[in-house]
Amino acid sequence: MDILLVPGFMLDADLWSDMRPGLARLGHVVDADTTRDGSIEAMADRAVQSMTEPTLLVGFSMGGYVARQIAYRAPERVLGLALIATSSRGSTPRAPTQLGRTGFRELSRGAVSRSLHPAHRSDELIARVQRMSSRLGGDVFDRQSRLHRDDDTARLGEIRCPTLVVAAADDELRSVEESVTLHEHIPQSTMTIIDRTGHLIPLEQPAQLMAALEAAFRHLANG
Repeated sequence: MDILLVPGFMLDADLWSDMRPGLARLGHVVDADTTRDGSIEAMADRAVQSMTEPTLLVGFSMGGYVARQIAYRAPERVLGLALIATSSRGSTPRAPTQLGRTGFRELSRGAVSRSLHPAHRSDELIARVQRMSSRLGGDVFDRQSRLHRDDDTARLGEIRCPTLVVAAADDELRSVEESVTLHEHIPQSTMTIIDRTGHLIPLEQPAQLMAALEAAFRHLANG
């Protein structure tokens, strides 16, 4: 099976680097392109057009919204769904005065630090996240900052594939309660909470996250 990895806000494929050997044991790894579109729906449509094999969707944060839209649009192509540190709550774009690519270099150290558990706020990891945002650049920052995320709680019952919901115990950006809502409304879902991690679970606790994915979806790879 294919495994489509959908990153979060101003993150690129390096988000998953520490997990790629484990993911490759489950299937063929593909990275979704979330850099060129100005809406969650358009990102999902682009991904659907690229899906040629039965697929396990792995969506992190913003990528969880995209992954669910893929599941709504093409349920017959989705074998399973992993929703990591994400939510079904709606949100509005940042005000225009907060946007604009002029002078954008990278996400601030403070913004990145808030995404990490205090034990993981090393210069090395913060710089790694900043490099991802720098590679994406000001145009992508502008587009992703303007995204409107609809509340899709009422639609979660449409998701019928096996689903894993993963929450971070110490996430300052997405609460455990938001993950509980996903779990309670998606019929075939299980939920796990990973300790000693902030929002950026794939970077902070890749081994624990990989173990959760293997436990939930190994049967799909074997099937």
